[in-house]
Amino acid sequence: MKFIPLRTIQYSSDSDPVASNSTRFGWHERLIPRSMPKKPSLRSSVKSAAVLVLAAAWCSSSLAQTAPNAWPQKPINVIIASAAGGSADVLSRIVLDHLSKATNATFVVSNRPGASGNIGMTQLSRAAPDGYTLGYGNINTLAVNPGLFTKLPYDPNGDFIPVGQMFSTYNVLVVAADSPIKNVDELIATAKKNPGQLSYAAAGIGSSGHMGGELFKKMAGIDALFIPYNGDPASLTDLAGGRLDYTFSNISVAWPLVQSGKLRALAITSRERIPQYPNLPTLNESGLEGYENVSWGGLLFPKGTPQPIVEQLSAALEKVMKTDSIRASLANANASPGTGTRDDFVRFISSEQKKWAQVIESANIPKQN
Repeated sequence: MKFIPLRTIQYSSDSDPVASNSTRFGWHERLIPRSMPKKPSLRSSVKSAAVLVLAAAWCSSSLAQTAPNAWPQKPINVIIASAAGGSADVLSRIVLDHLSKATNATFVVSNRPGASGNIGMTQLSRAAPDGYTLGYGNINTLAVNPGLFTKLPYDPNGDFIPVGQMFSTYNVLVVAADSPIKNVDELIATAKKNPGQLSYAAAGIGSSGHMGGELFKKMAGIDALFIPYNGDPASLTDLAGGRLDYTFSNISVAWPLVQSGKLRALAITSRERIPQYPNLPTLNESGLEGYENVSWGGLLFPKGTPQPIVEQLSAALEKVMKTDSIRASLANANASPGTGTRDDFVRFISSEQKKWAQVIESANIPKQN
């Protein structure tokens, strides 16, 4: 952005500044010979000062209006409240790479895992709102944690400005390959014949798999024992070994075991079938109408970030999400691009908060400290 400097008027020895000013500003005064320079009147001094004040105000206003358009002028720090190499980290980096190419911005990822994402989110909430700190928020930190924890060190609705959704990924309901259960109907029937006897697992209390499992129990009208694990790989190993009856696991982790013949996939947790898995039915079409358990993530700015910067990045993200290249990149990582506007993302977060708060309450999940 080029700034146009105010024009400086210089007078040569054979020019008359008084005459020039008379012509420029429309002053009607008797001209004084050069040999007798006129002392500026109070009226002319006041008018000259007023002109300078107006010029300065115009310049300041122009700078204020164009400054956001110059953003960014340095690298942007992105706080991801998840471990490096995990699903959230990998998918976020895919989107940020595409976003960087579209905006010529440089994004530097800082992983801040721990305490169910509370550590990273707290750091983001306390960051300077200058447009150079961005963060990642997901189903856990923005929707589940508010209903799961007694008190959060951050306000999910007041400390951040949503920019837009980046991606959605899904869980899959799986059983061991040698299980007598062949489909969702058989699983529900078996659970109802043996109330409280079946056990299922997911990656920790409050994880998307745990929430999906509790929603499944509520909608199917069954009772099953939940066993929290430290990650999907450990629970899937026990499932294949016959120590669990079923799990709700991230599809990117579970699918290789399905393909290798160690597990059987019964259904995916998306509302509609996913192109990458055309033969895998949804729970929504398997008798549980309306079932959906999506693990999603999006970008956030700390509260107070200038609105023009928020809107600029939001528009860029929305445009990137519609490209074939991002769709292909995310599909290779078993995910789908986010859709909709920034306002759509705000409404989606609100609906997810209400949904999972109800599931937590109905399942009598103990509040976490």
